[in-house]
Amino acid sequence: MKKHTLSTRIWHWLNLVCVAILFMSGLNISNGHRRLYWGDWGFAPEHAWLEVPRFPGWMTIPDYYSLAQARDWHNLTAWPFALGLLFMWGAMLANRHFKRDLVTSREEWRWSAIKDDVIEHLKLNFEHGDGKYNFLQKLAYGLVLGVFLPMMVFTGMAMSPGIEPAMPWLVDILGGRQSARSLHFIFAFLTFGFFVVHIALVLLSGPAAQIYDMITGGVLDEPDPETPQESEGETT
Repeated sequence: MKKHTLSTRIWHWLNLVCVAILFMSGLNISNGHRRLYWGDWGFAPEHAWLEVPRFPGWMTIPDYYSLAQARDWHNLTAWPFALGLLFMWGAMLANRHFKRDLVTSREEWRWSAIKDDVIEHLKLNFEHGDGKYNFLQKLAYGLVLGVFLPMMVFTGMAMSPGIEPAMPWLVDILGGRQSARSLHFIFAFLTFGFFVVHIALVLLSGPAAQIYDMITGGVLDEPDPETPQESEGETT
């Protein structure tokens, strides 16, 4: 069996490109108005809950301030990003990757199990655990796939003036367009934080092998036939 299915590999690299463009063009858009608010409106400094820094050109797309071009990049890339995420969820449910590899068990949420998992990560032992992913990996991937990236899509939709007449409930659920903008910014940086940690762990665990597996699919390690395996609550 392949360690990574074709659908996972396609989405992984497509999503990497999309997130990079969205994040860098979003920083350019942020430079146009650097204050964040809650509710339906806000403009004055005293209404803001946060004023973000101005981001340099090397971090933005394009590499100079242009709100119009940054929005064009952002809106164009949002389509493959959102459709790719929808495709990934459909594939994960169809091939049972979500249920088999990402769903956590009750035992994994025990404090002793979480503590052991953290200790193994601190030892740079990332291959521990019975399944394909250990608990912290499942938790991280679950948050990104189930919360961070979908919220990027929904908050982005709520920020669009054209969506409010058609889907006013979406704006209301998020607390208003300014709240949606603040949440969009928060989830963008949470996603960036995951990206930084993810890259760091890949570098620590052997980047050449990890990248090769994500390109070719790799080969899933077969369990030792002489080692007792547990299945459906019974030991075989």
